Amino acid sequence: MTRTRRILFWCALSLVVAATRLTHARILWIEECYPAAGALNLLAGRALYGDFWYDKPPLAPLLYALLGVPSGVALRLAGAGFVMLCAWLLYAAARRTWGETEGCLAALFCAFYLTFGIPSAVLALAPDLLMLAPHAAAVFALWCGRPVAAGALAGLGFLLNPKGLLLLPVCVAWMPAAWWRIVLGFAVAAIPLAFFDRAAYLEQVWRWGRLYASDTFVSDPFSEGLRRTVQWMGFAATLVLGAWLGWRRDRDRTWLIWIALCLVGVAAGWRFAPRYYFLLLPPLILLAARGLAVRSRWRTWILALLLVPLARFGPRYVQLARDGGASWQDLALYHDSREAALLINELKSHGDTLFVWGYRPDIDVLTRLPGGAPYLESQPLTGVFADRHLASASPSATPDSTATHRRRLANSRPTFVVDGLGPLNPRLAITAYTDLRPWLANYREVARTRTTILYRRTQLP
Repeated sequence: MTRTRRILFWCALSLVVAATRLTHARILWIEECYPAAGALNLLAGRALYGDFWYDKPPLAPLLYALLGVPSGVALRLAGAGFVMLCAWLLYAAARRTWGETEGCLAALFCAFYLTFGIPSAVLALAPDLLMLAPHAAAVFALWCGRPVAAGALAGLGFLLNPKGLLLLPVCVAWMPAAWWRIVLGFAVAAIPLAFFDRAAYLEQVWRWGRLYASDTFVSDPFSEGLRRTVQWMGFAATLVLGAWLGWRRDRDRTWLIWIALCLVGVAAGWRFAPRYYFLLLPPLILLAARGLAVRSRWRTWILALLLVPLARFGPRYVQLARDGGASWQDLALYHDSREAALLINELKSHGDTLFVWGYRPDIDVLTRLPGGAPYLESQPLTGVFADRHLASASPSATPDSTATHRRRLANSRPTFVVDGLGPLNPRLAITAYTDLRPWLANYREVARTRTTILYRRTQLP
C-alpha cells in the first residue's frame, strides 16, 4: 500500500468513526456516567474510596477528571479518538508480525465492531471498553520483545477493570521465559493503588465486587451464557470464521490459551453483558486479519457477513441523526434524568451538592454537582444491585452492612436529594427506610418528574 493510500485509509476510517459517534452527542449512557460522576467528585477535592464509595478500580474516573469530564461533542470525539487508538494498536501489531494487509484488516475490524454493536456498550467510554487499549498494547509490546512494558500495560488494564488481572497470564502465555519481567512491569503499574485507602479499596472494589459476581440474576447461567455467546458469534461471524482460518495457518496453541482466558473474563459474574465480549476482540481481530489477508474462495463470503451487524445497528445512527433519540425507547430513562437535571439546574447555586438515590449517575453529570454524601448511588445502602433493583427488593448484602452505610449517609448534608428509584420500585424508595426518615425530615419535596422525586434541604448546616 502506498503512503497516499494509507493516509486515505486512515482518514476515511476516522471520518466514519467520528460521524457515527457524533450522532450520540446529545446522549449520555449510564455506563460512562458512573466514572464521570466519580471524576466530578475528584475535581471537587474528594478522595476516591475515602470520601465517597466507588466500587470500580480508579483509572477510569481519573481519566475522566484529566479530560475535564467532557460531554456532548467533546465526549464523542474523545470516544472516536479512543477507537482509532485501539485500531492503530491492532494495526501496528498485525503489520509488524505479518504485513500491511493484515494490519489494515485489523484496524478495519476494530473500528467496525466498536461502531456497529449494542450502543450502550460500544459508545460508552466505560471500563470494559477502555481496557481494550491496554489489552491490545500489551500484546503489541510483547511481540516487539518488551515484556516489562507489556506487564505495565497489563497493569493499566487492571487499574481499569478487575478483569485486567487476566491480561497477566495472557502475556506470560506469549512469553513464558520472561514471566518475571512481565510480573515486574505489572507490579510497577499497580503502585498507584498504594496511594488510596487500602481497606476502603478492598471493601468497595473487591469485597463488593465478589458479592456482585457471586449473585447473578440469571436463573440458568450456563444455558444463558451459551445462548448469548452463540448470538454474539453470529454478529461477529466474520471475526469467528476469519479467526478459524487464521489459526489453521499458524496452529499456535497460545492463541487458544489467549481466547480461553478471555472467555473466563466474559463468564465472570455469570451475566454475559454485551460489553464483556470486548475481551475477545483483540485475539479474534488479529487472527481474523491473518486468516482473511490471503485470497481464498471463502474470503468474500466471510467479509459479506459484516452486513449482519451493519443492518442491525446502522439504522440507529440514522434515526439518532434525525430525532436525537426522542422516539428511542431505550433512552426513556435518560430523557427523564435530563428533565430532572434541568429542574435542579434552575434551583442550584454555587456550592450546592447532590445525592442521587438509585443508580442514576447521569443526573450527577448533567447537573455537574459534586456529591454531598459518601455515596454516588444507593446499591450499598439497599443491598440490591442495579441490574435488578427496578423490579426486585431482595437484598444481596447483609442487613447489618447496609444499615451501617445508611447511618453514614444520615451524617451527610447534601443540598439536593433525588430519589430516582422509588417511583420505579416503591419498595426501595428512600422513604421506605425508617432509619433515614429523621434525616429526610430536613428536606422538602420541590419537584417531580415521571421517575424522580427532588428534595431540597430546608436547614442550613
